[in-house]
Amino acid sequence: MKKFSLILLLVLSLQLGAAFAAGPDCSRAYTLALHEHGLLYSAETDHGIDKDIATELIRRSGCKVNVSLMPRARIWQLIESGALDFSLSGISNPERERFAAFAWYVSNKYYLLTRKDAGIRQIGDFVRNNRFQLGVIRSFRYSANANLLVDQLSAANRVSQAGGLSPLYELLQANRIQGMIIEPFDYPALDEKHIRDFTNIVEFNDPAVPHGLIMSKKALPPEEQEKWRGLVNDMRADGSMRRIFERYFAADITSAMLEFQAP
Repeated sequence: MKKFSLILLLVLSLQLGAAFAAGPDCSRAYTLALHEHGLLYSAETDHGIDKDIATELIRRSGCKVNVSLMPRARIWQLIESGALDFSLSGISNPERERFAAFAWYVSNKYYLLTRKDAGIRQIGDFVRNNRFQLGVIRSFRYSANANLLVDQLSAANRVSQAGGLSPLYELLQANRIQGMIIEPFDYPALDEKHIRDFTNIVEFNDPAVPHGLIMSKKALPPEEQEKWRGLVNDMRADGSMRRIFERYFAADITSAMLEFQAP
């Protein structure tokens, strides 16, 4: 009986050790940066989807993670250099794949928000009028046709860049730009700032783009990336991610954004 108890204790110890080994390595403190963007995060309220996801990820990992607020352009620079471990709600492209890994959890479309008095009914209308200026957030990339529009107008010196959404809304209201690219996370601000009163939304007709946890390849080895990806996948599987999004969106919109096939 004593021998059986010792064997059982050994098995339980091995299982417990394996469970700890399966989690992220917490031997050092990590860094995670949020950026201000609509429902993703507001410094004024210290609330947002990204903040909630970060809090849950930190709890599940058991690791110390220092969270800060940075401009998006700075975040990508530090992710590339390895000076920053994580950020959230990132999208990929071939350049970013060189230095960043991702754990996908949401997918959404981008839209062109235009002034009603510009008379824009489709994307081509914006391109053909040389007087129209487009506003974008510095370092942001979007969906395929949205990126094509940005690149085309950038080459023609018809793009104004800003560090966030608020300056772009001001430029749009002042008619210094006639359009800007938005996503569902930005919708509440359109009502709050009465922007819907003088704007239209034009579709790019692109498929939804996956967004996820950004991980620095220089800072985290592949096996650690996989452990953090596992935490994100667990949040999707057990309904935690859905509960976070339903704090901000109706159930049908949440389902449309969360029910997708990860790349």
